[in-house]
Amino acid sequence: MAPSSPDFDRVIDRRGTWSSKWDKYAGRDILPFWVADMDFAMPEFIREAVLRRLEHPVVGYTRTPDTLAEAFRTWLLRHYDWQVPDSALVWLPGVVTGFNLAARATAVPGGQVVIPTPVYYPFLSVPGNADQTGIQVPLVRDGRRWVMDFDALEAAITPASRIVLLSNPQNPTGRAYTEPELTALAELCLRHDLVLCSDEIHCRLLLDPNAEHVPVASLGPEIAARTISLYAATKTYNIPGLSCGVAVIPDPELRRRFKHAQAGLMPSVGPLEFAASEAAFNDTGPWLPALLDYLRGNHRLLQAVAGDRMTPVEATYLAWLDVRDLELERPGAYFEEHGLGLSDGAAFGGDGFVRFNFACPRSTLEEGLERLQQALDSA
Repeated sequence: MAPSSPDFDRVIDRRGTWSSKWDKYAGRDILPFWVADMDFAMPEFIREAVLRRLEHPVVGYTRTPDTLAEAFRTWLLRHYDWQVPDSALVWLPGVVTGFNLAARATAVPGGQVVIPTPVYYPFLSVPGNADQTGIQVPLVRDGRRWVMDFDALEAAITPASRIVLLSNPQNPTGRAYTEPELTALAELCLRHDLVLCSDEIHCRLLLDPNAEHVPVASLGPEIAARTISLYAATKTYNIPGLSCGVAVIPDPELRRRFKHAQAGLMPSVGPLEFAASEAAFNDTGPWLPALLDYLRGNHRLLQAVAGDRMTPVEATYLAWLDVRDLELERPGAYFEEHGLGLSDGAAFGGDGFVRFNFACPRSTLEEGLERLQQALDSA
C-alpha cells in the first residue's frame, strides 16, 4: 500500500506536551513563530523506525550503529558527491554540542573565535564557554541577500584568532552561500591558519530552486584538513526532540583534539535517536520534496506582507525581517503585544530585526500574517 501524502495543513495542538515553542506563551493570545522547530508531524517512516526499535523491551546504552554511519556516508555521497571515511565521523547529541567542542578543541590562552553575524544565538555564547574572546563581523546586505564582508573579516583576524564559526545555510538570514563565497572563506582560513567550523544542519532545506548547498570541506583536501562540519537530520525532518548529530573531521589530529575536548562532558546518543536519524538519512521518498513545496508557498505569503523588510529565503524556514525604521526599543516585545511570538534579533547580534519561523500550517501562518500586518501598520 502506497504511503499517504503528508498533510501539512493539519493543525496539531502542541499545548500540554511540554513544547518549548508553545508553552512559552501559555495562557496568552500569542502565536509562536520563534524557535526553529516546525508545527508538522514527523514523517511516518521515522515514527515507524522508532516504534520498531521499541519492539525490543530493553533501551540500554547503545554504540553508534554501523548501519547509521553507512547511511550518513551514503547520504553525503548521494547529495554532495563527497566521500568520507567512517573514521572521520564523531557522533554527537547535537550540533550545538559540536560547535562548542570545536572552540574548546582549538582554544589557547587569549584566543579568539571569529563569528560572522547575525547568527544562530548559541554561537554567541561559544567564546565565553571556551574562555576565548568573541570577534563578531557583521554580514552586509547586498541588494536582496546578505553576504560576508571579506574585507572586514580580514581586518578582524589577528594572530590570536583560532577558529571561524560559520552557519551555512545561514540562520537567521536564510542564505545558502555559493561556492565562490565559500572558496573565499576557505582561502582566508588557509591564509591565517584558522580552523573552520561549519554548522550545516539546514542543508537539505533549500527553498530557492537556483540555490545549492556546498559543504565547505568538499572544496578540497587543504580546507577539509582544517574543517569541522556539523550535520543532523533533526531540522529537515522535524525531530529536534530526538537529537542526534555528527561531526565530519577528516584530519586525525584535529579529530583527536575534538574528542579530547568532549571527554567526561558529553552524554551518549540514545537508541531511539539513532533509529530516527538512520531512517532520515536513508530517505529518498516524497516527504521532503512535499515539505519544501509547502514551505515555498508559506514563504511567498510571508514575502507578500513583509515586502522589502525581508530578503528572499534561499534555505531554511526562517525569515529575517528588518524593522529598524520602526525605531522599536524592544522589537520582540512589541510584536508580542500584537499577538506574535517572534525571535528578537538582538539575541542573534542583529538589533532592529526579528526572526520569523514560517514552518507551520497555512491557516496558522495566515492568522499570524494578519497580526503582522496590523503590528506594522500600528507602529
